[in-house]
Amino acid sequence: MAKPARLVIKQAALVLGAALVLVGGGMLAWHWPRLSSDALTAASFGARNACACRFIEGRDLKQCRDDFEPGMGPVMLSEDEATKSVTARFPLLAKQTAHLVPGAGCQLDKWSD
Repeated sequence: MAKPARLVIKQAALVLGAALVLVGGGMLAWHWPRLSSDALTAASFGARNACACRFIEGRDLKQCRDDFEPGMGPVMLSEDEATKSVTARFPLLAKQTAHLVPGAGCQLDKWSD
């Protein structure tokens, strides 16, 4: 007895969906090292430059985003006036903080692997 058309379509959609999930997961796993290193680089660049912009140049933190390179749109900035630091976050992937060190400028915190 032949399967009803609806059942065949549902099974085909299920198989196609599973295949897409597997291919997408494989591509993400393949590119993960590059994605995570690019995110850490963007967060580090953002934190260091925004710290200098904010605490050395005295500009507003929102203006410091104007100094970002193309592709750094996802990087979010926050400042801590008490510790004279700026933290940059690349959502779900990386976070980096830079502190103003008197006489030495803004320096990144040590990376933790």
